Amino acid sequence: MFMFSSLEQQVGGIGLEAVRTFRQLGARVTAHYNSNIGELRTLEDVTCIQADVRDEASVDRLLQQAAEQNGGPVSVLVVNHGIWPSNNTGIADMELGQWQNTLAVNLTGPFLLCRAYLRALRNADVAVKDTANIIFIGSTAGKFGEANHGDYAASKSALMYGLTPTLKNEIVSIAPRGRVNSVNPGWVATPMAEETLKDTAFVERALATTPLQKVSLPVDVATQIAVVASPVLSGHINGMNIMVDGGMEGRLLFPPKAQ
Repeated sequence: MFMFSSLEQQVGGIGLEAVRTFRQLGARVTAHYNSNIGELRTLEDVTCIQADVRDEASVDRLLQQAAEQNGGPVSVLVVNHGIWPSNNTGIADMELGQWQNTLAVNLTGPFLLCRAYLRALRNADVAVKDTANIIFIGSTAGKFGEANHGDYAASKSALMYGLTPTLKNEIVSIAPRGRVNSVNPGWVATPMAEETLKDTAFVERALATTPLQKVSLPVDVATQIAVVASPVLSGHINGMNIMVDGGMEGRLLFPPKAQ
């Protein structure tokens, strides 16, 4: 069984597309949401469960309900949820409350989800353990940083370069074939990013070091998640950061000067 953790507040994002992709592949899917179930409500044969990832008891209950309602423990955990505060605020001016809330959602939430998942995995049967893996959804912000969004960048970097290599060594003590990887997109054409991506100058700067010169679609990321999740296609891929960013090599520090 696959479980997707998502806090997307608008429909049409990576989480929704990933759920659709895994359903098309015949998987049993549990989809987590925080407050807005959105289009998940319209999908057939998908178990939807509400939980606040910042709350320990809520996360433990989420994994228990997923097992009860979908016929067995979660075998693949996709940690897709996250918030990106839209206000442009440098570290020098950032309120402590913003920093703490971003890390509570984007970092403590994944910790609680992974802990609950691994505890449940201890009692799972061999078939579940043989397909066990955790997939984080990181970001180019975690690799290159992101000016005025240091809270988001720090949380994603911690998933990509802290938890991923740590957990790939720990999961095998519970499930010998267990794997942990991170799929890391750049800008994705989701409803949440729609207004930002209408700014042509912004898109040009964002793609300035990207050879493919295009913004990815949710399906680009969802397909890569499915490939990584497959023990047939990716059974020997472990502890990796897989960039889904068109070959991005960095960021422009400042807008290009007028000619």
